[in-house]
Amino acid sequence: MDRRPGLQPGRAPPAAGDVKRFAASWIAALLLGCAAPAAQDTRRSGFDEMGASTQAMQRDDAGSPAMLWVQEGEQLWRAAPASSRSCAGCHGEPSALRGVAARYPAWDEPLRRPVNLGTRINLCRERHGASAPGPPNTEGLLSLEALVGLQSRGQPIAPPQDDRLLPHRARGEALYRQRIGQLELSCAQCHDERAGGRLGAALIPQGHATGYPLYRLEWQALGSLGRRLRNCMTGVRAEPVAYGSEEMAQLELYPAARAMGMAVETPAVRP
Repeated sequence: MDRRPGLQPGRAPPAAGDVKRFAASWIAALLLGCAAPAAQDTRRSGFDEMGASTQAMQRDDAGSPAMLWVQEGEQLWRAAPASSRSCAGCHGEPSALRGVAARYPAWDEPLRRPVNLGTRINLCRERHGASAPGPPNTEGLLSLEALVGLQSRGQPIAPPQDDRLLPHRARGEALYRQRIGQLELSCAQCHDERAGGRLGAALIPQGHATGYPLYRLEWQALGSLGRRLRNCMTGVRAEPVAYGSEEMAQLELYPAARAMGMAVETPAVRP
């Protein structure tokens, strides 16, 4: 009887392949156990930087002024102008669009370029509803955007994995890092390099676009990400990019990638 260590009476010695597989799995487990911990995600939503009273306003749908636009959006969702279909006529309840807002900007095949959610709603009205598109950043369009965005609240921001978007996203990142205007400042200089500091009395946030369209106390109204970007451009004394343009969609693509995995807060509240 074989009395070598590790062998039991009546049991054949393990095959060479089994020994190799066991050794490989043991080494892999050892390496996993010794692997460095995953890098901590240090990204912060603008919500985290707000005072307690403003946070409470966003948490309470009954008290959030942004929900007034959502209510208007629900009415517009079901309304149908003469000789055209309503949004509900095609999509049913708004909840059918859960997760949609988390995936914008996205590619539009007829235009052969990326579009943001507001442009998509306008294109949908024009192509399928036989109604004229609404002007950008206006009450009606913002209301529909807020309603659609609300359906994705809590969902992770998930930019489309679409190769056609890659050059546009790269262009958006270049614009984000480009110094512009008479003050020669870039988005990155404020929201990457100086995030957490102050511009006068105002805290500089990391600038993650997690809640648009959102209600800004400064505006006393709901506004789009395009409005915020244009405000920043005029603030550094640069020519603002046009609403609905390809360049605006590119500028919105990079923040979406930058905030990937963060939760949608639409419609958020900000100071």
